[in-house]
Amino acid sequence: MIYIVEDDINIRQLQAYALKNSGYEVAECDNAKQLFALCEERIPRLIVLDIMLPDQDGISILKRLKSDHKTKDVPVVMVTAKSSELDTVKGLDAGADDYLSKPFGVMEFISRVKAVLRRTGSTAQPLIYKASGIELDDEKHLVLANGNVCECTYKEYELLKYLLVNKGIVLSREKIMSKVWDTDFEGESRTVDMHIKTLRQKLGECGSAIKTVRNVGYKIDKE
Repeated sequence: MIYIVEDDINIRQLQAYALKNSGYEVAECDNAKQLFALCEERIPRLIVLDIMLPDQDGISILKRLKSDHKTKDVPVVMVTAKSSELDTVKGLDAGADDYLSKPFGVMEFISRVKAVLRRTGSTAQPLIYKASGIELDDEKHLVLANGNVCECTYKEYELLKYLLVNKGIVLSREKIMSKVWDTDFEGESRTVDMHIKTLRQKLGECGSAIKTVRNVGYKIDKE
């Protein structure tokens, strides 16, 4: 997941379109408050951050990201209309991994993003996933349902994580079998149903967040 923080909707949509066409999952926001709310739900692989935003400037946002243990290792590409050497130095000194000045070409933008991901070795996966009272802490291998510890088997945990990673997306039984059980044998899809049933029971009231999509599979709503 890559987060784009840009208040110019035309530039933001162009960046998002280019990244999606290059195979990246993208979330867009136009201010600091939205960015930090997204980071509470999921830690991204990279952040594309504009320096001029309506509620907080990009340098301040960058410093906050780098001072938080959950986001300090997330690569950041700064984007700004400013082109002075001083602004570039400020961004890099604050921890930015690269810097792009507007206007820039789409190919250059994608190339810079890919280069940063390669250079930083960013394979960072989200540490904490949240939805409808459910919280999965992947670093601690812990699941909470309305603040209460939920004891899950290994497969139940992996199933829940897969649903949370793809929050809002309908996942077929076949996709779930392939990802969680590493098999595409259709006859085993009943295994998914049984694990969903026990997972819902263990999650208690929060179990209702796992929705059945008739004749297709399952999903967890965004909220």
